[in-house]
Amino acid sequence: MTERQEQAAPDAVMTRIGQVVMLCHAGDREEARHRYLGLWAEIGADGDPLHRCTLAHYMADAQDDPCDELAWDLRALTAAEELSDDRLTRHEGALAVRALYPSLHLNLAADYVRLGRTDAARAHVRRARRAAHVLGEDSYSDGVRAAISRLELRLGERGSGDEGWGPPRQRP
Repeated sequence: MTERQEQAAPDAVMTRIGQVVMLCHAGDREEARHRYLGLWAEIGADGDPLHRCTLAHYMADAQDDPCDELAWDLRALTAAEELSDDRLTRHEGALAVRALYPSLHLNLAADYVRLGRTDAARAHVRRARRAAHVLGEDSYSDGVRAAISRLELRLGERGSGDEGWGPPRQRP
């Protein structure tokens, strides 16, 4: 019973990260960066990999400098590689670790494009495509698949595999 309660208990750090995400999306990127850095200091470089992955993923989006964005996206990928499916199941609304990889690699590919590192961008967009088979059938997954396809076109890559991805489906 206690284990079930722990699994269902809200994760205060994830809640705080979510609050900063809303601040960033509202346009206050400087304050968001400041708060993300405070949270990063609390979590620590060896802290919970889910917290580090999530925070680094969103911190990357708050960066103005493409090199800084790349550094945070690399931190997110490194933390994801330390995650276990068991850790994710303890977080409400959890998904499998492998479902994080399409987005993480897509972000890295986009970072490398901005930095003019086309070979690295191609390598990560290929990884994103290979990892995308685990995505569900929902609007988030449709958006990730569409973004992968757009970046492949921009890089002159043809999709590896014949998934027949097209624009997101219209929902009634």
